Amino acid sequence: MNYVLVTVLLGVKHYNLNNNSEVLINMGASGKERYMSIEQLKQEIPDFAKDIRLNVSNLFGNMAQSGLTETQFYGVALAVAYTLKDRRIIDAIKADGALYITAELDHAVQTAAALMAMNNIYYRAIHLAENKELASLPANLRMNGMINPGVPKADFELFALAVSAINGCGMCIHSHVKQLLEHELNKIAVQSVLRIAAVLNACSFALSQNEL
Repeated sequence: MNYVLVTVLLGVKHYNLNNNSEVLINMGASGKERYMSIEQLKQEIPDFAKDIRLNVSNLFGNMAQSGLTETQFYGVALAVAYTLKDRRIIDAIKADGALYITAELDHAVQTAAALMAMNNIYYRAIHLAENKELASLPANLRMNGMINPGVPKADFELFALAVSAINGCGMCIHSHVKQLLEHELNKIAVQSVLRIAAVLNACSFALSQNEL
């Protein structure tokens, strides 16, 4: 018995066809790749997490009050999604933010997520060790991607803060908040980054319960 494997939104449907091929399809009517929107993603959140569903709605529905530009907002959200390794959220953000997420922004976001995956572990451990001699040693970690990330410095700091919030590095969070305030970003913008990280983390958790 042969099947064509078809992906429809989050679900996977099997169709019994008379051929010898197995094809993964994720296409819309236009023949282009089809991504779930934030609105569609929100509807997949289980009822036990209704508060999270409403928070996702408020987050993306009140972007103008976030203190962030659209590019910053979607960049922060995408940085969080990459860190969560949640393909559904990644795709939904890319679909909703298609007008703002350029190849350069996507590259910068992934650079921030990758570097923070390293830095958050190292500097959190250094901080928790509470050893002055250990803290005084050079990190000897290459971080050249932070020098010229291809986006404004403040934007990269926003992405790094979002990832650091997910990874729980207090030293990194303190450093990035300090840098952002020095770049004259207001506290509402900084708070919005933390809200995006918190809500999308909860969204990813709630969606994962559908798969257990």
